[in-house]
Amino acid sequence: MSISILTVDGFLSSSMPMNNTPAQHYQDLQRALSHLGYFRRGTLLKRFMPCGKPGCACQASPPRLHGPYYQWTRKVAGKTVTVRLTHEQADLLAGWIATGRQMDKIIAHMERLSLRATDRLLKELPPPRRNTPAVRARATRAPKGQELPDKL
Repeated sequence: MSISILTVDGFLSSSMPMNNTPAQHYQDLQRALSHLGYFRRGTLLKRFMPCGKPGCACQASPPRLHGPYYQWTRKVAGKTVTVRLTHEQADLLAGWIATGRQMDKIIAHMERLSLRATDRLLKELPPPRRNTPAVRARATRAPKGQELPDKL
């Protein structure tokens, strides 16, 4: 049998045979998750842009654009936020974003394992008992403008 595993390095292997149980595999993923460092969400861009000044080399054909400019874009409270970064900041952020994506893969794998395991556990439980509905007496209504006596 061949199972995909995700290592701390983010290496995904689908051809490596695994003889450990799903519970052991889940614990391996927990350990991998515990070894991750800081993380960030978002996208890092390296952009070259024109300045708009007439006569600048960026306006020529072919243009020689200004840059590189590094931008980090993410969502904050449902709004897109973009921040300009230095080259050094962009290098740090690239690693943190990669760690965040690696964490997402590990958690998705854990979720799949957990779903299979909990489904198996639920199937081992006895089926729910079906209660037969009790026969209830129908309530009688008084015609409009009349009341029913207190005791029938």
